[in-house]
Amino acid sequence: MQEALKEAGKAFSEEEVPVGAVVVYKNRIIARAHNQIERLKDPTAHAEMLALTSAANFLGNKWLLDSSVYVTIEPCSMCAGALVLSRIANLYFGAKDPKTGACGSVFNIVNSKKLNHRIKVKGGILAKECGGLLSEFFKRKRNKKS
Repeated sequence: MQEALKEAGKAFSEEEVPVGAVVVYKNRIIARAHNQIERLKDPTAHAEMLALTSAANFLGNKWLLDSSVYVTIEPCSMCAGALVLSRIANLYFGAKDPKTGACGSVFNIVNSKKLNHRIKVKGGILAKECGGLLSEFFKRKRNKKS
């Protein structure tokens, strides 16, 4: 999670919502990314989406079997769906997202019995640090508008 936090810090310094993600395969980080929505002018450029694409390219396969994703905030419905479609084995996240979280908070896409793949999930890892970075980001945004 520390590496995902480093990625979130990059996003913070680039004035992106500070979310970072890494993909681990066989105890090795094979992909890392942070939000780039503003930079790329792309609503799908979430850290998780970019990390999944990078990991699939690295492995040369659309299935990321036996891989784990570490992300600083609970994934949204788009990212949760992509995690299921990529067949990620494990998801570890930091802060819960009570507004858009799709891994237990608002929805639980990653463990829906209606889908053909389910993911082992553990949340709350370094939640204070992950949530604090997000809180500071939005606090600064609000202060700039004043």
